[in-house]
Amino acid sequence: MADAIPEFPFDRPTALEPPPQLAELREHCPVAHVRLPSGDVATLVTRYDDARAVLADPRFSRDLARQGAARLATTEDGGLFNRSRSGPVAIREGQGHMRWRRLLSRWFTQRKMEVWRPRVQAMAEDLLDGMLAKGSPGNLTSGLALPLPVRVICALVGAPAEDQDKFAHWSRVMLTLTRYTQQEVDQAYREFNAYVSDLVDRHRADPGDDLLSELTQITDAEDGRLSRDELVSTVRGLLLAGHETTSNMIAIMTAMLLADRSRYEAVVDDPDLVPGTVEEVLRLDTTLSVIGGVPRFITEDVELSAARVPAGSTVIPNIPAANRDPGKFPDPDRFDPRRPNVAQHLTFGAGPHYCLGQPLARVELQVVLELLTSRLPGLNLRDHPDDLRLRTGGMSGGLQEVWVTW
Repeated sequence: MADAIPEFPFDRPTALEPPPQLAELREHCPVAHVRLPSGDVATLVTRYDDARAVLADPRFSRDLARQGAARLATTEDGGLFNRSRSGPVAIREGQGHMRWRRLLSRWFTQRKMEVWRPRVQAMAEDLLDGMLAKGSPGNLTSGLALPLPVRVICALVGAPAEDQDKFAHWSRVMLTLTRYTQQEVDQAYREFNAYVSDLVDRHRADPGDDLLSELTQITDAEDGRLSRDELVSTVRGLLLAGHETTSNMIAIMTAMLLADRSRYEAVVDDPDLVPGTVEEVLRLDTTLSVIGGVPRFITEDVELSAARVPAGSTVIPNIPAANRDPGKFPDPDRFDPRRPNVAQHLTFGAGPHYCLGQPLARVELQVVLELLTSRLPGLNLRDHPDDLRLRTGGMSGGLQEVWVTW
């Protein structure tokens, strides 16, 4: 019977195509058991309504550092989501999480991120100038996709942008599924925590006009504000998530649009399509997360698509499958930047854990797309789309490298 449980993540035909098993499960078995790289079994949900319920319902806990939760990775601790030392539980759930969001949310409002747009634009133009100066073909990943979000999040938080290689290394190790050992993971945590702790001390002693400086002035205080451990965990998470996912998404967006140049040309001809094109890319992407969504642990029996899921189960809401649910998005595999409900995709989550940094990510993606289509209308992929390669061995997916010509 155990052999009947499929191995997950699924293989895919090419880097940009979703695994066909996702559509099959969504139609015929929307609540299915899958076997993770650790060997443990989890429940995969693939329909939009089910995935949204898992993301928003408080009965689905993000605390997987508990008895009975499925381990994702092959490391002894089970990976980032299972690791009890990955961050204080108090800011992951319930009232503690809401307190944490209230403290940070004013920094990530749509209005505030629009104020940042000119700075993001200037950083992107500088990086593109450097890439163009080296001549065609150019590595979009190392020339623009990786350094831009690093520069932005470092400016926002108040960290040195020249440390981007450290962030990238620590991120890769901490997000391992099968690539790194427990010793390497523990070392990455120690180094990253020491780095952030030192950063906190320096900003407390000499505050500037940045998020970290403001947060250091309200830590170790009364009224339910952030403790030092919570602050270190928060800054580490911002530096990790603030560059890793957006960097990957810039490369994915460019590859997805150039794989079918009619999508790119449409934006060249009509720049007003930039916001809708970004949203449709976010909806259709299947590569950003290897497992498809942040797992949850359920604390009581629930029903999803008429299937009973017992308490103690680990549930993975597969966002790429949910975002292609024809019950939510008619003709879901068609790329349509004018799709009326495109912004209702689940790529940034839903409910109390809706991505805090999504306004910044959207600004960065829009800036890059506007810049590329205006300055490089003849941009092309150097390689055939089928030759693009996925990053493997970690929870964060994406493409290894995207080379372009102009």
